[in-house]
Amino acid sequence: MKKWCNIIVPTFICLLIGSTAKYFQSDSLRTWYPYLHKSILSPPNIAFPIAWGIIYLCMGISIGLIFNLKGLQKKSAVFYFCIQLFFNFTWSISFFYYQNPLLGLINIILLDCAVLIFTFKCYSIQKISAWLFFPYIIWLGLATYLNSYIVIYN
Repeated sequence: MKKWCNIIVPTFICLLIGSTAKYFQSDSLRTWYPYLHKSILSPPNIAFPIAWGIIYLCMGISIGLIFNLKGLQKKSAVFYFCIQLFFNFTWSISFFYYQNPLLGLINIILLDCAVLIFTFKCYSIQKISAWLFFPYIIWLGLATYLNSYIVIYN
């Protein structure tokens, strides 16, 4: 039962953080973001909650599998997971709440680095945890590009 709790609880926390981050986006999504010049590669708005729901689910399962490991190797992975989760949450504040795409870009680049470090750390101790981060890495690549585009063209 403990092994399942180690997966369910982090998954719930990731989904909760994602839901909380939406709070900081809501006003800007109506009053600011629609008026920005965006790339033609910007997905439709409906894609964002679907993609993030899947990503938060994968994130929670990934760290839950790490929690189920024995040994000291998991400490570093847990540390980088927490760092990336922090930058994940603060990106919404930087970009949407402060309506500052440049601050958002700095934040997302730090997020990219933390996610990649976490993934590399996991690969040596729990390959499945690393693979669960690949949808996140792909989505972040797109998000970093879109954020950069907004900084350049607005």
